[in-house]
Amino acid sequence: MKKSGATRPDEAASPPRIAGGDLRGRKLAFAPGGRTRPMKDRVRETLFDLLGPAVKGTLAIDLFAGSGALGFEAISRGAAKALFVERHFPTGDAIRSSARQFGIADRAEVRGGDSLIWARRLPELDRSLPWLVFISPPWRFFAEEAVEQGPLLAVVAAIQAAAPTGSTIVVESDGSFDAAKLPDPANWTRREILPAVLYFWDKKVPATKSG
Repeated sequence: MKKSGATRPDEAASPPRIAGGDLRGRKLAFAPGGRTRPMKDRVRETLFDLLGPAVKGTLAIDLFAGSGALGFEAISRGAAKALFVERHFPTGDAIRSSARQFGIADRAEVRGGDSLIWARRLPELDRSLPWLVFISPPWRFFAEEAVEQGPLLAVVAAIQAAAPTGSTIVVESDGSFDAAKLPDPANWTRREILPAVLYFWDKKVPATKSG
């Protein structure tokens, strides 16, 4: 989810709606022109089609949460619970409101704070479940001149190191981003849903040595 200042021509003008699963069709609290710019519905649908059953039983971590559409979509499709990280407190309150309206407040935790500090201070998280981590910041964070690019990539690396085996990280950017800058670049899968580009990284079981 993007903050204001990350606009693009297809910016959403209506409340995001859950695309599939148990909560399909439910609308999220959202103020057009405000501080959130949810991922386009078609991109989100494609993302979850690609993830498929891998969503089930995970801890969904929605960084730069905004409306919380990614975390709620994950719960709707079988995630055990979701953690939403949102630095704008009124927007975080809207996520809590949506969770109450959907009857899943016990499965949705909102933490106020800047997602970019996670590389320096990764909080204690449930490691009994595989993580499904969504990193969908303002696209300007990926620009060559962006001061946020270094901290953002450090967040990706920190989560890669801390995530339990079986976890998946999803990064959304635009097509101008050089994916070779991602940590462990050879092991990301790229999918284009233009103008968005999705990158997937799976933390696999380490290979055992023979003999």
